[in-house]
Amino acid sequence: MENNTSLQQQLLEAGVHFGHLKKKWNPKMLPYIFAEKKGIHIIDLNKTVDYLQESAAAIKQIAKSGKKIMFVATKKQAKEIVTECAKRVNMPFATERWLGGMLTNFNTVRKSVKKMQSIEKMLNDGSAESLTKKERLTLTRDKDKMEKVLGGIAQLGRLPAALFLVDIGHEHIALAEAKRLGITTFGMVDTNCDPNKVDFAIPANDDATKSIAIITNYIVAAIAEGLAERQASKDEDESEDNNNENEARARRLEAEAQSEAGRGGRGGRGAGAPAGGPGAGGPPKRRVPGNRRPAGGGGGSK
Repeated sequence: MENNTSLQQQLLEAGVHFGHLKKKWNPKMLPYIFAEKKGIHIIDLNKTVDYLQESAAAIKQIAKSGKKIMFVATKKQAKEIVTECAKRVNMPFATERWLGGMLTNFNTVRKSVKKMQSIEKMLNDGSAESLTKKERLTLTRDKDKMEKVLGGIAQLGRLPAALFLVDIGHEHIALAEAKRLGITTFGMVDTNCDPNKVDFAIPANDDATKSIAIITNYIVAAIAEGLAERQASKDEDESEDNNNENEARARRLEAEAQSEAGRGGRGGRGAGAPAGGPGAGGPPKRRVPGNRRPAGGGGGSK
């Protein structure tokens, strides 16, 4: 309970509870509104804490399963914070501009990313040296332009498993695309939005920099935890595999040693048999017939 209290305190200090003017509200946000003060709706921070923790737990599992969570925040106040947070956990992000079809037309967007990467390669490995100065300048400008919009999804090889949105009203195109593709959505929802549009709504002030920072950082911490657990279980599996391998090798060597000993023992018994003679249970020696004659007829008929 102490954690909740301190988290609630932090949210309060960050101004997460400030909603929009009463006249701008969305009636579907009623369950999340605590009161109205000077014409402004106040968000119930108890609800924020509950939904934030629920969202963090779900997002942690997605990260633990090795899937990608894409961050979307093109608002001026959120851009830098969200970019920095997404980079910290190596997740894709769109913070400049949402390209229509970034998800629904993913293959085409991937082609643009590949084009950007090939221009980058040309400029870096010196193959652009043969071009004129003007052509090189054009290439550099093209690359910078593409980097700005596509840089955040350059490493995204397939569609993300989830989207985290700051201000679901502002990012309605991204939200619609995710819905169409069945991608799980998490979002900061202010009092002027419909919380039912996202799978996991976090009632919070989505305009203040501090508020955006505290919520995004909490989510990123959950992702980092999920990734760490994934790595730990991978290491565990690897060490288990190594142990199994070592055990198998030890069993194999033991079996080889035993069969060697068995072969050596059989050889030893065979070699010892003639030395033992008849008394030792070996076969009786054959008498050579020629030996009998001189003994029997020393003074023969001659």
